[in-house]
Amino acid sequence: MKLSVETRQSGDITIVHCEGRVVYRDEAVVLSRVVKAALIDSQEVIVDLGKVQDMDSAGLGELVFLHMAAEDQGRRLKLAGANSLVTELFDLTRLASIFQSFPNVESALASEDELAGPRQITQ
Repeated sequence: MKLSVETRQSGDITIVHCEGRVVYRDEAVVLSRVVKAALIDSQEVIVDLGKVQDMDSAGLGELVFLHMAAEDQGRRLKLAGANSLVTELFDLTRLASIFQSFPNVESALASEDELAGPRQITQ
């Protein structure tokens, strides 16, 4: 199954819903393109990994690259809903600590960032 990506706005936050595989070649490139565009328009981007069945090192590398791009722009990138396979990949590569990760999109939306105070959630 290829990667399907859909975006939606929640106030000033862009949520990128992913379904399928985040793997080498087209899938990782599609995710990168969509998230980079979202970082231009939003202070915060949440990548919803809830329906991602598979991720390889290229997909993980893209997430690291996107995280660094967000930080360089003074923006935030959060991950939500990663399944046990993806979570294990983060843990094995010791990259879990660099990402702000949440069990689901709702908790990522409700989270407070230490740089920004509490925010009103509107949908």
